[in-house]
Amino acid sequence: MSDKENREESLPEAQTEGVEEQENLSREEVLQLALEEAKAETEKYKDQYIRVHADFENSRKRLEKEKTTAVAYSNEAFARDMLGVLDSLESAIVSTEQISEEECSEAIEKFREGLKLTFDQTVTVLKKHGVEEVVHEGVFDPNYHQVLMQVESDTQEKDHIVQVMQKGYTMKERVIRPAMVSTAK
Repeated sequence: MSDKENREESLPEAQTEGVEEQENLSREEVLQLALEEAKAETEKYKDQYIRVHADFENSRKRLEKEKTTAVAYSNEAFARDMLGVLDSLESAIVSTEQISEEECSEAIEKFREGLKLTFDQTVTVLKKHGVEEVVHEGVFDPNYHQVLMQVESDTQEKDHIVQVMQKGYTMKERVIRPAMVSTAK
């Protein structure tokens, strides 16, 4: 074989080697791109996991708080119903106090004592369950008082409570019944 023939035979081999190198390089590039895509997809799933996990934790905390609140205020309806009984007892006590000592027989005095004891016991039970009387003195507070009327007053400043028509109550800092009051004009 002549040199020319050898060169011709070797030329296609040299060209083939260059093509193979390009293919190898292309494979490396393809593999590098695939790796980068896999990393990006992994980051995407990791980010989604972190977000879902955070949402789950927030939901768990919110549900725990709602449960605690529901348990704390579960007796609210009972307490609200008891307030009418408390009002009636207090009215009975006030009406017996309007009777003078001369008019008061021993039976009425014992009745008055029984009413006071029952009233005090009811107040004690309600306090035990977090029910407290709203403060009825000073300036009107819309968070705790409901104004039924405004009256002229020489002794009270404007928006100060003049009279309490019905006491208000809170249960663990939540108003379960606002105080019904009259305020100075």
